[in-house]
This record gives sequence, structure tokens and C-alpha cells, in this order.
Amino acid sequence: MEADDTRRLRELRQVVYREFVEEGHPPTAAEAARRLQVGVEEVLAGWGRLHDEHVLVLDEDRVGIRMAHPFSARPMHFVVASTAQKWWGGCAWDSFGIMAALDQEVLVATTCLGCGRPLALLADPQAPPAEPYVARFLVPAARWWDDVVRTCSTIRLACGPAHAEDGTVVDLATIWRLGKVWYGDRLHDDHRRRTPGEATAVFAELGLTGPFWDLDEQATGGEGG
Repeated sequence: MEADDTRRLRELRQVVYREFVEEGHPPTAAEAARRLQVGVEEVLAGWGRLHDEHVLVLDEDRVGIRMAHPFSARPMHFVVASTAQKWWGGCAWDSFGIMAALDQEVLVATTCLGCGRPLALLADPQAPPAEPYVARFLVPAARWWDDVVRTCSTIRLACGPAHAEDGTVVDLATIWRLGKVWYGDRLHDDHRRRTPGEATAVFAELGLTGPFWDLDEQATGGEGG
């Protein structure tokens, strides 16, 4: 029974990701139910569990998908486009995450956090971008899931460090690497969330250390996006 439960939750997760990848938006509960040939109540119950486990993010009414990191169902400062599809990126990190999950080049468009100037770059999984932009993180890691949509909305790009004075600044090459490590297997059927210890180890390997990056299992319930 436990294996069947795990399989069903995996299917409920994957139907969301497939729709995001192929159509640029998530399925409704009714659409997911038709695709999986189950009842809408079963879909909502499963999505509710995945939301509580920080695998998916539901909307305020818990009936629709708000985010399936790195994809967002609504605009959040970032537009990410391939030659075939367009998505809303949840944040700077997630925008590189879309590149990594798809393992293909994408164009990332946003605006500078500080001055509002339009910013654009080609995110290539084979090499970090050359632009001098930086990523600003405002919310400490242990507090990301207090309000994960707000957290994502604050992870922005800026022209340079002078335009991202508050929070913690991460260079573009590091945020590119973080996107690749974090999201490279996100579309795989056997993807699983990292434990807080595993997530902290990823940060440390990329030079992201100190109190800002320390994950507290009780506070977060697991990894970030």
C-alpha cells in the first residue's frame, strides 16, 4: 500500500510538471484528474499532501497550483523562454532552474531590482553567463517556507552589487551553478527533496556559508525551492 501511495503522489506531481513544460502553465485539478483517470477529490488530496511536504505550492484556496519550482503559474518578475515555449520564472534562481531542468538554452528577461533597467541574458547549461549582474537574496534560508511565494519574489537580479544593497548578494556564475545542481533532476520521476543537511552541503560546496544559509529542519521542513 505504501508503494502504491508513493507512486500515486509521484504521478500527481509529474502531471503538474509535464503540463508546465509543455503548455507553460499547470493543469487544473479537473484536467489532472482526467489525465490520471482518478477523481478530482483524489487529486486535491494528493496535491494537498505535496503542498504540505513543500513539493508543490498551492494557491490560497488550496485548489490550484501556484508554483512547482522552478515554474510559476503567475508573473513573478522573470520571463523565461525557449524556442518553443515561455514560462514565468519564480525568481532569479528558478530562472536558471528552468534552464537546468530542461537542459537547454533559454532566454531570461527581467528588470534590475535597484534601477528598473531591463535585463536579459542567455542561460546556457554548458557555460555560466558573462553578464556582470548579481542575484539578491533577502530572506534567510531558515525562513524561506514561512511564505515561499514572497521569498521567491525577493530573489531578484540587479545590474551590480550597488543596486542590491540589502540582503545577501550572489554572483551570476554561482546562481547559475546553484540552478544546475538544485534543479537538474527536477523533472525526473525519481526526484526527491533534499534533507536540510543535504541542502546546506550544496550551499557550502558553492561557497554559500554562514548564518544566512543555515537551514533549520524545524523551521523549513526541508530544502528550499
